[in-house]
Amino acid sequence: MVRLIVIFLIIAIVAAIFGFGGIAEGAADIAKIIFYIFLVLLVISLLSRLFRR
Repeated sequence: MVRLIVIFLIIAIVAAIFGFGGIAEGAADIAKIIFYIFLVLLVISLLSRLFRR
């Protein structure tokens, strides 16, 4: 999942350099959404591991 975040972030940076504002914005938005999903899953995983003990 972190790989997807990095890929979309790189796409956004490259698109921004070449002046494709819409594509850069879309890729950055997708990267942010995936990052937030990753954070939620990380917290859920840590909490479930904490309560299992």
